[in-house]
Amino acid sequence: MLSSPVRLRPIRGALKAHDWLPIWCNLRSTGAGSASASNHSPSAILPAPSCARGRCLLLLLLLLLSDDLLKKTKAEGDSEEDESYNLTFCVVIDRRCDRAERRGVAVFGGRPSRHTPTMGSRRMDAPLLGLFLAHLATALEVPLDLLEGLPQPPTITHQSPKDYIIDPRENIIIHCEAKGKPHPSFSWTRNGTHFDIDEDPNVSMKPNSGTLVVDISRAKAEHYEFVYQCTARNKHGTAVSNNIVVQQSRSPLWSKEKVDPIVISEGRSLVLRCRPPAGLPPPIIFWMDNYFQRLPQSARVSQSLNGDLYFSNVLREDSRNDYICYARFPYTQTIQQKQPIIVKVLDLDAINDTMAAFYNDTDLFSEEPADERKPNFLLPSGPSSSKTVLRGQVLEMECIAEGLPTPKISWDKVSGDLPTKRTSFLHYEKTLRIVDVSESDAGEYRCSASNRLGSVHQTIRVTVKAAPYWISGAPRNLVLAPGESSVLTCRASGTPKPSVSWAMNGIPIENSPKDLSRKVEDDTIIFTDVQAGSSAVYQCNVSNDYGYLLSNAFVNVLSEPPRVLTPNHKVYQVIKNRQASIDCASFGSPIPKITWFKDSRSSTLDGDPYVLHDNGTLEIRTAQAHNSGKYTCVARNSLGNYENHIYLEVKEPTRILRQPEYKVVQLGRSAVFECKVKHDPSLIPTMTWLKDDGELPDDERLIVDSDSLTINDVSESDAGVYTCIMNTTLDHDSASAELTVVEATTPAVVYERPDPPTDLELTDQKKRSVQLTWIPGDEHNSPIHKFLIQYEDSLHHRGHWHNLTEVPGTRTTAHLKLSPYVHYTFRVLALNAVNFSRPSFPSRMVKTEPAAPDGNPTGVQGFGTEHDNLVISWKPLSGLQANGPGLHYKVMWRQKVVDSDWTTVTVANNSKFVVSGTPTFVPYELKVQAANDHGAGPEPAVAHGYSGEDLPVAAPDNVQAVMLNGSLAELHWDPVPAKSIRGHLKGYKVYYWKEHSLHKHHPHLVKSQILTFSGNHTRRMLPGLHPFSVYLFNVRVYNGKGEGPPSPDQQIVTPEGMPGAPSSLLVTNPNMDSLTLEWSPPHERNGHITGYTLRYQPVNNSNELGAVEELALPANETSLTLLNLKYGTRYKFYLNAITVRGAGPAISQEAVTVVDEARPVNPFGNVSSSFGEDGTLISWDYWGPEQNVYVEYIENSEGEEEWQKEPVNGTQNVMLRGLKGGLSYRVRLVAQGHHDQPLHRSDELLVSVPAVASRQVDIATQGWFIGLMCAIALLILILLIICFIQRNKGGKYPVKEKEDAHTDPEFQPMKDDDCTFGEYSDNEDHKPLKGSRTPSNGTVKRDDSDDSLVDYGDGGDGQFNEDGSFIGQYSGKSASRDTAGGHESSEAPSPINTMNSLNSFV
Repeated sequence: MLSSPVRLRPIRGALKAHDWLPIWCNLRSTGAGSASASNHSPSAILPAPSCARGRCLLLLLLLLLSDDLLKKTKAEGDSEEDESYNLTFCVVIDRRCDRAERRGVAVFGGRPSRHTPTMGSRRMDAPLLGLFLAHLATALEVPLDLLEGLPQPPTITHQSPKDYIIDPRENIIIHCEAKGKPHPSFSWTRNGTHFDIDEDPNVSMKPNSGTLVVDISRAKAEHYEFVYQCTARNKHGTAVSNNIVVQQSRSPLWSKEKVDPIVISEGRSLVLRCRPPAGLPPPIIFWMDNYFQRLPQSARVSQSLNGDLYFSNVLREDSRNDYICYARFPYTQTIQQKQPIIVKVLDLDAINDTMAAFYNDTDLFSEEPADERKPNFLLPSGPSSSKTVLRGQVLEMECIAEGLPTPKISWDKVSGDLPTKRTSFLHYEKTLRIVDVSESDAGEYRCSASNRLGSVHQTIRVTVKAAPYWISGAPRNLVLAPGESSVLTCRASGTPKPSVSWAMNGIPIENSPKDLSRKVEDDTIIFTDVQAGSSAVYQCNVSNDYGYLLSNAFVNVLSEPPRVLTPNHKVYQVIKNRQASIDCASFGSPIPKITWFKDSRSSTLDGDPYVLHDNGTLEIRTAQAHNSGKYTCVARNSLGNYENHIYLEVKEPTRILRQPEYKVVQLGRSAVFECKVKHDPSLIPTMTWLKDDGELPDDERLIVDSDSLTINDVSESDAGVYTCIMNTTLDHDSASAELTVVEATTPAVVYERPDPPTDLELTDQKKRSVQLTWIPGDEHNSPIHKFLIQYEDSLHHRGHWHNLTEVPGTRTTAHLKLSPYVHYTFRVLALNAVNFSRPSFPSRMVKTEPAAPDGNPTGVQGFGTEHDNLVISWKPLSGLQANGPGLHYKVMWRQKVVDSDWTTVTVANNSKFVVSGTPTFVPYELKVQAANDHGAGPEPAVAHGYSGEDLPVAAPDNVQAVMLNGSLAELHWDPVPAKSIRGHLKGYKVYYWKEHSLHKHHPHLVKSQILTFSGNHTRRMLPGLHPFSVYLFNVRVYNGKGEGPPSPDQQIVTPEGMPGAPSSLLVTNPNMDSLTLEWSPPHERNGHITGYTLRYQPVNNSNELGAVEELALPANETSLTLLNLKYGTRYKFYLNAITVRGAGPAISQEAVTVVDEARPVNPFGNVSSSFGEDGTLISWDYWGPEQNVYVEYIENSEGEEEWQKEPVNGTQNVMLRGLKGGLSYRVRLVAQGHHDQPLHRSDELLVSVPAVASRQVDIATQGWFIGLMCAIALLILILLIICFIQRNKGGKYPVKEKEDAHTDPEFQPMKDDDCTFGEYSDNEDHKPLKGSRTPSNGTVKRDDSDDSLVDYGDGGDGQFNEDGSFIGQYSGKSASRDTAGGHESSEAPSPINTMNSLNSFV
């Protein structure tokens, strides 16, 4: 059973049959807006469709076929007794959200329909069926937890991510969960072949699940790095998971290298390379000093995205010997450090003094101090670069410049504006970051670096690609009854456009059994007249070069009798005069029809005041007490029926009878606010008081009673607005009043509202007036501002008081004007600064005699709704204006011609009259006179109107066109005679279309366009014409009814115009002093091309343009080779096409001549290498256009071996695993373009691979080591006990003297001379961290580990490996351990300080 009813708010407004309705789920325990089930929680509103675990949600999809579709169906031969289509589907999901859903639950709160939803009985033609099915797809599932025994194909509910990175120290868990009826069985493939789990003792599958668990205590995680795919199947179908690529995280050691000190002159630029080991995922890089304090960064000094530290210019204070790069690997929770880098910044004198001392040990970057200079880019190199990013990802671009003074960086987008809401600038404006990238972010971006000496610019071309993404969501499950039809749609987009493939039960659909009811059309499968037994799970795979989407959707064919899901004997409660909605949520296949009965079941509830919605919900627009009672809903389909009983209780509303009143109270006095309430006795009320919309202060001076609030000893802080709120489980009411606090006076002054006036007396009564006098009540220390006089008309509106007039507070008499045929009773209210008084007692009744109306209706107008009628309308008189009984109207009309007689009719209880049989669009004179039983009103004024319009019958004559220029024509025509217009002239419409272009290469275009001119104009401009083309046009007059016939088509021949830009411009065959240009003519020629103009000029590295050369080219040429160009120079080319009207816009292109014939411009830079566990990582920067890039390497020997190739696959780094330790290799990058273009090769890089004896093993996880440590710990414990006993006996044990005499070298890991770590030793590579604790099973659980660098606070340097890394959980405890015999004099920094600094930014 559902834990609470699921309701929707009613849909307002007419539903177009072809509209998709935006529906919002209203998860209420109450009814739709007003009715509620007793003892349930408040409502929550969420958008549909959505699903959040732990919430009850409603998915709704409503589709109504359009009336014109139904008319077409009937016109093609359907019988008249066939009912209109009204298709309704819905899904209900219970609070567990992953439980089953159901089909056919009615659309809660949908707008009512007069048609019964039927399917399957109507036959339709093939085109109409396609249109019908295109609207039919919907997400439906069977509620397994509600309806036991219903079958359902498998559905994957949970799976591991596609790219699954695991911790090698923990068991591998590959998730695969699915549901279905019967519960599905599971199997796996590994690298595309069947994976027999029973044959691997380390792999197990969780019970009733497909989740794999790999125990790595007896195996290595790397042995399970494969591509996995899960299959869930039962007898109704097979569902498959994504391909899950399992990879273990890696944190390789830093390659051992000798870092020489750097000496540099002040003002020069400097780059400190980090080059961290390549991990999976990549590490997080940061720079710190020896004291683990983060190195300060600024606009002058900053870290790049790859981790290098850039100095735009160095200062003397940059000198230090502890520039240390750290790499944090998040999965393995390890941090490693590079060897410290020493930087000495000297001026010219210091350089000369120290040149000899550092000559043999250092790299001297410069020989003289730097002068001020304009900026120059350090990153990226070259004048331009490119970057490719995927849609939805984060785009990061950086520009780092050197110069003196420090350059300032700025960004802009050449081809548009930056998306301000998604753009941020990092690293002192050097990094531009755009989140959630879209296709609109593609284009050219420019970063500028400037100081007072100049500026430079760098252009970055961004290309946005897109992995496949859903356009309208993944394919949705279908639940159909035998004989029904529907569609399964898999609509996705991407860049490049993705391909779509289908499978059924995991088998490509082209290899699946043939099914005549199924037709595959690209991204859609159409099901027609499905049959029992054809349930299956369909897989849609959408893929392109950047990724794929795989979605399962089942088609479940069911034949089930109806069942009602709303709990039996459920009680709804609703407040009187509000809307009530009673649910009858049902399930069945075919969809059941719902019928409602009340009490005796004598008749169905389908008329006023009941509204039956298509979903089965019964709505009562305004609930009254007699609507309470027992209701029965019956669900029927062709397989049976089911009934349910539901109860409705209508409750009295909650009302505040006596509201709190405005009060002015002196300091120290008491204030009492009353709030008396009436409510339904069966509802439990709760009174709440608020002060200024917040809770009351917690003050004992404030006393809350059942119907009042008392404030004792009032202070200034008590001033404010007090609100009483009376809540019940169904409704509430509230009222507010203000408290003003004033200073105390002697004697005390109390300000209150005045007492009501007394002794009302009526004198000097006449037919239309009377004199009213009264005596004012007590003012209560606040003068009366005015009196309000009200009246009650007991003849027409008994019990309703209306404001009549106001008089100043100084007067006690008023002369009142009266209307005929009214029974007046008067009362008076007084107003002072506090509030209105209570009303006075009513005066005696004054009855006025009836009379003829004093006026006539206003707003008289005449118009036609058809071509042969006249509608006369007016604003009727009010009851007070009627002046007597029997109010009616005399309606008069005549044609506006001389000597025409008036036609008169009498109309009562209406405000319009329709005159039929009138001639078309004829002027009329109109009059409407009010009358009653005592006579007629005054003579009415004459109004004017026209009878109905009809379509014009004539077209404009003498239509002409005069060309003013190549794209603008002036049109002329004669006006259409008024008689032929047959209505109010609204204007003229010009229909025009391009018949064809005068150029043979352009296709014909006949799409019509419309230009509308309002008003009576006969001369107008026609803009936007295309040059060198032939247009046809006609003119039509239109009135309020529509358009008239067109004029004869006229021709416009436009002259030649300036051409568009050439459609393409390519630069090919770049040589040392020549380039070849190839182009295509413009798409928009706009005339005969008479030639081309080519302009070109050199561009230097600062984007400054040189002298322009210009060439005139003939029209029949599409290529040109430019000779005698400068080698290694970038040129910019501009090409224009020319017609007799002049030159059009230019297309531009840039190209670079090669440096020499043998060696083109090198597109590679920053080629570097690093070493790790998995091999040698080669990294580089690349800005060339070629896509085919690969790495070549060869052993550095005298033999004639062939270069080995390693493909790159679009990245800028590659791991070479085939290099042998202890050998040297020559490595280079190669970029290959077209077959006729030379290869681009980088400079060769000499790589010396260090000799590695064996795979590094963490000694701390070895069993023998753990046993040895335990034995040593036990021995130490025994020695401590013996020592303690000896000490108690009074003996002495000279431990301190022995320790001083035999200092353990293990506690001296750092050199005394330079505070660096000891020399690397291959024999000690695998030593564990000192002081670390390792579980006995050889694994380290990331979440359960207690170790922390802070735990070894007194050990100082005891936990560093000799390669400079410190490994362990770096977010652990903050308390340090005391270690007996620790050396407090160690110069190494405390790990406690380490963690304090790391936690600030890691």
